[in-house]
Amino acid sequence: MKASVMLFLLGYLMVPSGARVLGRCTVAEMLYRGGLDYFEGYKLENWVCLAYYESKFNPSAVYENEITGHTGFGLFQIREDLWCDHGKNLCGVSCSELLNPDLKKTIECVKKIVKGKQGMGAWLNWTRNCQFSDTLSRWLDGCRL
Repeated sequence: MKASVMLFLLGYLMVPSGARVLGRCTVAEMLYRGGLDYFEGYKLENWVCLAYYESKFNPSAVYENEITGHTGFGLFQIREDLWCDHGKNLCGVSCSELLNPDLKKTIECVKKIVKGKQGMGAWLNWTRNCQFSDTLSRWLDGCRL
């Protein structure tokens, strides 16, 4: 009983009320319109893959990493300790703005992150799941851009 109550509470905390998970092609279209296709040399497929592995296409996702002690916000799980107003605020944005499903502030912030020396390697999930994938094109299958 305790375990089921704990799982319910954890799920409630991770997905804000009214949160909407976006479809894969919707994410692809929004990122494309936001100028991420070939931004800093990364094809759109990389961004869609990353969004899936970071948040399962949930722009309202908030995840606290108990191992590192940081919290990630939004579609790309942008770390609060460096990029938004709970830390150094290198993106000049409030963490709550990174949860907006219009993705405008999120896209502006990831452009700043990827311009850094690590590029998309700033996201461990991209390195693990997308960087050397030979099936990246599947992320855009059936999407009309």
